[in-house]
Amino acid sequence: MKYNARDIKRTTPSLFDVENDQTHPLTTHLLEWYDEHKRDLPWRHTDDPYAIWISETILQQTRIEQGLDYYYRFMSTFPTYQDLAMATEDEVMKLWQGLGYYSRARNLHAAAKSIGDSFPTTYDEVIKLKGVGPYTAAAICSFAYGLPHAVLDGNVYRVLGRYLGIPEEIETSKGKKIYSQAANYLLSKSRPADFNQAIMDFGAIHCSQHSPKCDSCPLIDGCYAHSVGQIADFPVKKKKLALKHRYLYYIAIEKQHYTYIYKRTGKGIWRNLYEYPLIELEEAITVNQLLLRDDVKALWGKQNEVDSIAVICEDKKHLLSHQYLHANCLVVKLKTKETHTSAEEEFNETTSPLLAPEIPELKSLYGENLRCVPIDSVSDFPLHKLMTIFQEQQKSLKR
Repeated sequence: MKYNARDIKRTTPSLFDVENDQTHPLTTHLLEWYDEHKRDLPWRHTDDPYAIWISETILQQTRIEQGLDYYYRFMSTFPTYQDLAMATEDEVMKLWQGLGYYSRARNLHAAAKSIGDSFPTTYDEVIKLKGVGPYTAAAICSFAYGLPHAVLDGNVYRVLGRYLGIPEEIETSKGKKIYSQAANYLLSKSRPADFNQAIMDFGAIHCSQHSPKCDSCPLIDGCYAHSVGQIADFPVKKKKLALKHRYLYYIAIEKQHYTYIYKRTGKGIWRNLYEYPLIELEEAITVNQLLLRDDVKALWGKQNEVDSIAVICEDKKHLLSHQYLHANCLVVKLKTKETHTSAEEEFNETTSPLLAPEIPELKSLYGENLRCVPIDSVSDFPLHKLMTIFQEQQKSLKR
């Protein structure tokens, strides 16, 4: 199905005021703006598809300011896709720690392992890589190979939605089809990479979500949203879902110089990252109420006696895309029985996967995902944001 002007009933001017063999004024203005205002970014100085793939994956859901350091560290540690493929998952996740949306790192690792002797060179091949969608495939193909594939990200949706007055919601199948056809219609066939960079930069810098610079906009004469005074209404989006509140109670169990962490392996947030034993509830309760629960006391077992309990984090609020987390963390220190076996003799490696036999309840609960590690080595494992906060709190209490 070809792009039809009827799909954009409020478009001013119509995309079809211009013949196919000519350049639309929007395309010309964006390229002129880009030539003067483009940002100097490291991945724009290479046509290496692997480096571009890494940069685009990092920048999904991440601001450039935050992503730059991660890009440099990632490319320094894994300069080729072969290096990434040879790494362990824990190494990859540790390097990604703090960026969030950790499925991106898992998919990068899996995709690198699937690549043969050379990086794929066509859109149809690139999009088959695990975790690569239409946007990333178009970005890699246009930036690395100069192929005419238009990108669609939040910035592009905003520029096109406002300029063309597209009434369809961007999340719907029809909306995505309209935007894709419009972007590809406008794409400069002689400068596809520059056009893609131009429209994304323009949306990020000039036609921003909350503070668009309409007074100095080179597209203002043809912008539908500005002409009707509805800048904030475009692009049209579905109403946000109500946030789900989750109440998390982490129990850092310490015995001698060791503590217990486990790797999350189920579906959901933070898969394959490590954390302390967790009790999740449907509503908030006090620390005293928590400690009276049988499932909490069972974590350290009947055979172990509690020496002290300290609250290091209480109702720490952490916002995810559709979830509102209320996190708490307690440190439970267990009394140590007299023994002639030193910690060094009992655990030969600082990251030993061996489980302490004193707490079979934890073994039963977490199985082979449980680790008994020196307290000071927890930060060596890939951790999610809340765990890094707990670590900082624990260190500050020891000072």
